[in-house]
Amino acid sequence: MMLFKELFGKKVQVDFNGGDVSSDGGLLLLRETASKLSLFEKVANAIHDNRHPSYIKHGILELLKQRVYQIASGYEDANDSNELRRDPILKIACDRRLSSESDLASQPTISRFENAPKRTTLYRIARALLEIFIESYDTPPKGIMIDLDDTSDPTYGNQQLTFFNAYHDCHCYMPMHIYEGKTGKLITTILRPGKRPSGKEIVSILKRIIRIIRKAWPDVSILVRGDAYYGCPDVYGYCKEHNIKFIFGFNTYPNLVKRSQSLQKKAKELFESSNTPVKIYSEFSYQARSWKSPNRIIVKAEHNSQGSNTRFIVTNLIHAARNFVYETIYCSRGSVELMIKEHKNHLASDRTSCSNFQANQFRLFLHSMAYILMHHFRSHYLKGTEFAKAQFDSIRTKIIKIGARVHHLVTKIKIQLPDSYPYKEDFFKIWKSVGAPSYA
Repeated sequence: MMLFKELFGKKVQVDFNGGDVSSDGGLLLLRETASKLSLFEKVANAIHDNRHPSYIKHGILELLKQRVYQIASGYEDANDSNELRRDPILKIACDRRLSSESDLASQPTISRFENAPKRTTLYRIARALLEIFIESYDTPPKGIMIDLDDTSDPTYGNQQLTFFNAYHDCHCYMPMHIYEGKTGKLITTILRPGKRPSGKEIVSILKRIIRIIRKAWPDVSILVRGDAYYGCPDVYGYCKEHNIKFIFGFNTYPNLVKRSQSLQKKAKELFESSNTPVKIYSEFSYQARSWKSPNRIIVKAEHNSQGSNTRFIVTNLIHAARNFVYETIYCSRGSVELMIKEHKNHLASDRTSCSNFQANQFRLFLHSMAYILMHHFRSHYLKGTEFAKAQFDSIRTKIIKIGARVHHLVTKIKIQLPDSYPYKEDFFKIWKSVGAPSYA
């Protein structure tokens, strides 16, 4: 028992004997969301359970649910399972009985689960995530944008395939994140050593993804976007051979700067005459020695009170206006940074602390499943609420983190949420949107 400062002459007494109470009542909404996605079932089917049936207390499907729901709730470490295994709302989310003899998995079981998948299993999981992405569309889209980007994932200790990255000044992994740029839907995430990917590596990844996408949607138009180091001769050649449009940043080489000097000079003169920021565009055809054919280079010359800023992009979009290609199509890929932020920061997907590289890839997939679940929840069921465009951390704090008292009765399970909960109306709207009335 703990005593706090008195209030109006009365003792303030605190203990941990409140019974079946959870701090994550909003997981019930995520449970309903997951039932519409078949997310857990598809990934579970990709994992072969090699354990002896006589010793299994927690199936693959349940372990996936427990781990992903914990990540979505802000418990990214396997160690958290030791206490959360008794959480009544988490048990309900994982379709587990509420009796004390029916606890969820503990940390050792979770750790064995994370270290079990082999390379072939990881490939099947990646395939399952891609199928989930395809099935998330009610009808085949006319076109999609595949955004490629990476982020640093610092490593510590003796971890497989960790390299020193001079740009980030640390030993790290460099996981590649691939999203659909218009919707923010995750396509896949690939854990990589902490070095720049080669052109062959990028092409091999694109081949696998695009082959499956085009098998499902033969007529879909595909555009690939990325930073400058994703644009290389191998990628340009592959895209042209397979009728794929591309836009990549392009490095500011001296010969390109020389060709754009007149444009930079014009931008400076316009700024000096008007004293307002100036942004003008030009373009030319360019072919490096390593390229099989020339490509369109678009130049942006900008001048303002801070000075000159000249940027280049390379594309095979021939007929679109240069300012539209740069400002509307290329610059909008900046949204991928927000997607990675939610994946990495809000869902803690950089918690790849296993010594085994394959275990860390599996962890990254688990966090990716949490991203898919949270993204689907927001884009489909938070419409009409103030959380329709909220970030994952805000959704977690205000929708998932709700105190809930659970009463396990003979004929039903009764869950009571706080009278003082400030978002009651929004919660009710979300409940109706998820389609839960059929369970009322």
